[in-house]
Amino acid sequence: MQRRRFLRIAGGGVVVAATAGGLVACSSALPPEAIAAWQGPGNEPDPRRWVLAHAILAPHSHNLQSWLVDLREPEAITLFIDRSRLLSETDPFSRQMMMSQGTFLELLDLAARQRGLRAEIALFPQGAFGPQALDARPTAHIRLLPDASLRPDPLFAQIFRRHTNREAYEAREPDSAALQAIAASLAPHAVRAGFVGAAQAEALAQHRRIAMEAWRIELETPRTMLESLRVLRIGPKEIAEHRDGLSINDPLVRALTAVGLFDRSRAPQPGDAAITRQIEDFNAKIAATPAFFWMVTEGNDRATQVNAGRAYARAQLAATAAGLSMHPLQQALQEYPEQAGPYADIHRLLEAPSPGHTVQMWVRLGYAPAVGPAPRRGLDAHILPG
Repeated sequence: MQRRRFLRIAGGGVVVAATAGGLVACSSALPPEAIAAWQGPGNEPDPRRWVLAHAILAPHSHNLQSWLVDLREPEAITLFIDRSRLLSETDPFSRQMMMSQGTFLELLDLAARQRGLRAEIALFPQGAFGPQALDARPTAHIRLLPDASLRPDPLFAQIFRRHTNREAYEAREPDSAALQAIAASLAPHAVRAGFVGAAQAEALAQHRRIAMEAWRIELETPRTMLESLRVLRIGPKEIAEHRDGLSINDPLVRALTAVGLFDRSRAPQPGDAAITRQIEDFNAKIAATPAFFWMVTEGNDRATQVNAGRAYARAQLAATAAGLSMHPLQQALQEYPEQAGPYADIHRLLEAPSPGHTVQMWVRLGYAPAVGPAPRRGLDAHILPG
């Protein structure tokens, strides 16, 4: 999700507004230890750890990486959600968190196939969570079984190349072969998906309008902005310490933070000059976005959410293989009260009437300059003590 920078003096004045990058600094300038996980598992002998080392590179809302695994049962993996890493303001019912469990499982499955292992994934082995909140029960139980009939999935090769790209996209539209490849990648999962581009000029304009309005609302709602600020990591020390969340490694931002001029305890008020700049910058990117991709499910139970996450992981890997970038626009899909208008608008536009249907994912799609990986905490940070 797009989370752009703004800086404030403690007394409330603006120091500097947005710059070209998003809050998630996808740059080789990040501390090496923060991106070490992207080097892969090497000669890891334990097949469970080997597949998990790939799974932790999955996309996750706010880069929170809320995955916990229990390896105490021989030849099995039990996946839990880390309830200390939720988004209570912007994702009050944890729909996005369940999707992020799904992205993890899809990359795990791809990695298992690469090793000739069939991942038997049983969702919610102790029962599914209710629609309102999560609890301590596991999300999934996985067994890895040798299966000589399995073929590796070509999408595996994109795991280390896949990065969410928040930069400005080129004006040219994705070619039809690329769109077909993305659509074909979704075959294992029950989602309805589609694209909109210049050929659907009226619909494209509506997509852009809804995205702009939803972004403005999130930016001008103090508690939702504070949720991003709480997981904002500034400078090499913080980034290396946390290796998660939303990272800035810009020298100016680091200098201002070091002297106490970046107040992360308060959100700017509507009309603040920094907020205005953020909105203008985001709107310019949306106005130039050549295409959007979306996914809709029938129903919205927890298993459907997880499987939608699996589908999105495949779509983004397929886009990566085609040289395309994706950038989720989750603001209008979020279920907090202030977003009720954009939420209804995008569901109406995509013919997904609530409550029977849910827009699970909506992204910018296009060609863009290459970006590097976001920080990752490393495999051991996700393994429950034995």
